[in-house]
Amino acid sequence: MFLTLPTLLTWARIVAIPLIVGVFHIELTPAHQNLFATVLFIVVALTDWLDGYLARKLNQTSSFGAFLDPVADKFLVCSALLVLLELGRVNAFVALVIVGREIAISALREWMAQIGASRSVAVHMVGKLKTTVQMVAIPFLLYDSTLFGFVDTRLWGTWLIYAAVVLTIWSMVYYLQKAIPEIRAKAR
Repeated sequence: MFLTLPTLLTWARIVAIPLIVGVFHIELTPAHQNLFATVLFIVVALTDWLDGYLARKLNQTSSFGAFLDPVADKFLVCSALLVLLELGRVNAFVALVIVGREIAISALREWMAQIGASRSVAVHMVGKLKTTVQMVAIPFLLYDSTLFGFVDTRLWGTWLIYAAVVLTIWSMVYYLQKAIPEIRAKAR
């Protein structure tokens, strides 16, 4: 369970986070820092898809993997947002909404599991869409330059991260609406 290929890829995602953050603390030109951080983020983010695919394909799904995978995703997104906040590429509101939602929904899922109602807050399409938009916005903001001579990645990344904020709030409301009836039923 701890040493299957899918789980090792998830662990690698967690281990790579300090590399992404560290790129901005070594002596490179800002353009090289941006490029290396962007490439690292994209490679690490792709392992999220790959570990899930391999877990299903190799029949190596596990409760531990199901726990660790979203934790790795949350660490990756939150650490990237903190870097972007430090670099002035996202504002505190964006970071607060996204990080706050991750904490709130993680706590809600734990609570729902304790009362035996975890199915009511299972991952939904709006949550997956939120994650996808974040995973596209963040490398655009990390790159912070013109791509292919005409794509302003800061502009596109900013629009996408604000779309992610809207989806973040929407998904949080969705999960809360699903959880409240279960919570009320258990409180009786």
